[in-house]
Amino acid sequence: MTGSRVLIVDDEPQIRRALRAALAAHGYEVALAEDGEQALEIIPTWTPDLVVLDLVMPRKDGLEVVRETRAWSDVPIIVLSARGQEGDKIAALDLGADDYLTKPFGIGELLARLRALLRRRREPATQAITAGEVTIDLERRLVRRGDEDIHLTPREYDLLAVLATNAGRVLTHRQLLERVWGGYAAENSQQLRVYINYLRRKLEREPSRPAIIVTEPGVGYRLVLPES
Repeated sequence: MTGSRVLIVDDEPQIRRALRAALAAHGYEVALAEDGEQALEIIPTWTPDLVVLDLVMPRKDGLEVVRETRAWSDVPIIVLSARGQEGDKIAALDLGADDYLTKPFGIGELLARLRALLRRRREPATQAITAGEVTIDLERRLVRRGDEDIHLTPREYDLLAVLATNAGRVLTHRQLLERVWGGYAAENSQQLRVYINYLRRKLEREPSRPAIIVTEPGVGYRLVLPES
């Protein structure tokens, strides 16, 4: 994704400088913002391909940046949170952020998340998604693992389809419950865990060590695509 524009938004100068140096070394064009207000001025004028956004900042925080940006733009957003900020992280994802990293994090992990989101944004919409040995044909509602047809119940398929159409992106429990069950409720939350286990038993080679539908602890689930 050399040449892609990335906006780094963080109120800590050392983090801004470190991320700018690391991303520039990998061919990204980088702009910096020191708070939410500055970010909201830069996004519509500089039109970044992706935003890396700290959650806790003066003036306007990351949640407000996500909320205002999503009113008019679908630019991918990775939020940065400190340990202990799980509530803010989940709120940002529910507002429309695409992914998250918890500080401290490695540059390699950030680069991998950047590549995945930029690739997903630039690839044309497809009706067939492949994750490991599993192929999900969204147009025909067919699922295969290798040469084997996998039978799914309607609820299992609906859950898999939501994960597949957002492949590579973490989806929170609330997002999945609203899209598949139609609302958030305690009994539905339990059903979500049950149906995730059903899917893993049918799709994963080792359901106890899932490689396709992975858990983001305390947040939700992600359907993993292979690195290209």
